[in-house]
Amino acid sequence: MEVKFLDYTLRVGGEAGQGLATVGGALAQVLSKIGYHVFTHQDYMSRVRGGHNFYQIRFSDQKISASREMVDILLALDLNTIEIHKKSVRNEGFILYDSEIAKKKFEEPEFIDIPFRKIALDVGKNSVMANTVATGAVLGLLDLGLEALKNILRQAFKKKGEEVIQENIACAEAGYNYARTNCPRCEAFGIREPEYRKLMLIDGVHAIGMGALMSGCKFYSGYPMTPSTGILDYMASRAEEYNLVVEQAEDEIAAINMAIGASFAGVRAMTGSSGGGFALMVEGLSLAGMTETPIVIAEMQRPGPATGLPTRTEQADLLFVLYAAHGEFPRVIFEPGTPEQAFYLTNRAFELAEKYQIPVFIQSDQYLVDTEWTFENFDLEHLIYNDYRMREKDLEGLEDYKRYKYSDTGISPLAVPGEAGKHLVVADSDEHDEEGHIIEDGETRIKMVQKRLLKKLPLIKKEIEAPLLYGDPSPKIVLIGHGSTYGVIKEVVDTIPKDQKVAMMHFSQIYPLPERERFDYIELLENADITIGIENSATGQFAKLMRSETGFKFSHQISKYDGRPFTIENLKEELHAYI
Repeated sequence: MEVKFLDYTLRVGGEAGQGLATVGGALAQVLSKIGYHVFTHQDYMSRVRGGHNFYQIRFSDQKISASREMVDILLALDLNTIEIHKKSVRNEGFILYDSEIAKKKFEEPEFIDIPFRKIALDVGKNSVMANTVATGAVLGLLDLGLEALKNILRQAFKKKGEEVIQENIACAEAGYNYARTNCPRCEAFGIREPEYRKLMLIDGVHAIGMGALMSGCKFYSGYPMTPSTGILDYMASRAEEYNLVVEQAEDEIAAINMAIGASFAGVRAMTGSSGGGFALMVEGLSLAGMTETPIVIAEMQRPGPATGLPTRTEQADLLFVLYAAHGEFPRVIFEPGTPEQAFYLTNRAFELAEKYQIPVFIQSDQYLVDTEWTFENFDLEHLIYNDYRMREKDLEGLEDYKRYKYSDTGISPLAVPGEAGKHLVVADSDEHDEEGHIIEDGETRIKMVQKRLLKKLPLIKKEIEAPLLYGDPSPKIVLIGHGSTYGVIKEVVDTIPKDQKVAMMHFSQIYPLPERERFDYIELLENADITIGIENSATGQFAKLMRSETGFKFSHQISKYDGRPFTIENLKEELHAYI
């Protein structure tokens, strides 16, 4: 007998300022602590109050990696949510709402009217606890118990005292019991608790921050710009614990120059922004390229041009990041597809930046930044840390130190100013000789370009890992994605019958493209009947990169550029024309 996997989606909707993230975040934590695999994503407007937002949680007893269009439970904190999302609720689903708040009563069987505000006033003596009542009501609908939520409430309100904690727990219990008592249909919901497993719930932005800390980053500078601000916030929250300097700069020009200065002074340094802020960093990027100063840059994409859609998602900065800055110098671009990849690739970014003395990008987007995933753990033994900087003890016995010394690899000794003993550390943004002094002659210029770019690039290419192939090993249909499309393409491949011979090819190490000795991915694509590029950009920027670097052109392209991510249903619908 086939066992049906448990797979439910819950959407919490309301206005900015109503505490959607608090309710959604608490429910996601509860479900993950019980042992469900969880995937969340948010849809919010760029305003502090008002406007329609929602927080979506999908949970399952199997691993999941994308959002669905249709939902099983809609928790509506206002009338607008009901009007917008009612059609997205499955036939057997539920809509939880408060008719007093909505100022409208619904009689259809899917509606469960729960007086969130009245219960909060009666039990907690404060209407602000209506969200705690609503959170308890959802868990009551699912009949999952309240122990995990109680622990979360104790942690969340421990600074406000025991009285506030107990009032919130009482409100959660009242909401839970009301839902159990007033929902006769809920008995048929079919929810079951999973086998217990210890899972962590983490989003992309925290994974990048953790990866930086575990890589020995000691300086982070940035200017707040959605969706990169979370990295700045996270690093600041860990600054004291990890002996880290975090600087909120006056602008992005200052931010990148501060990070370059910190790296020159001898520590691992990082900066971050979104596309508009990175535009201001471009001159600094060239400075890092010329002075061969290691730096890691997080570029978190949102739709442009200009201010664009500040809280939405897109993958349209790829070619900008690739070609930004004047002059020619090597760079590396990583674009993780999961928070786990974000953690490891941030670590790898620091390793390659330090080893080859180059700028390395961690590029992502609002979707991956905000989505939460469950993982059993991150394997810290996979992390790399090599100190490539030279200090006084490393320079002992060295008669002559040359910062930009010619070498077969193009890599020169990297000494720390003030820790170089008798040696002088010189760097210059003008073209320079081996010692770092300004030059004008053509012969030295040629040697320096060869050292800085042409000798390093072949070695860097050997460090880039091949794309992931998931699905049929000899596919006739290949879905190609990069970055945050990983999860949704993977799940869609799983839904397509095996006799269709479908596979996903996912790139998370974007530039330089991997060499083909270990895995000839171009030959595999050439042998397929259909190759479909899937991107959150209007012009198919990764498809352009593939064609310019390899000569291969995808047979079809699926582009989404409305500021929203692909869901399983809408990607399957798009693929229907080709498969």
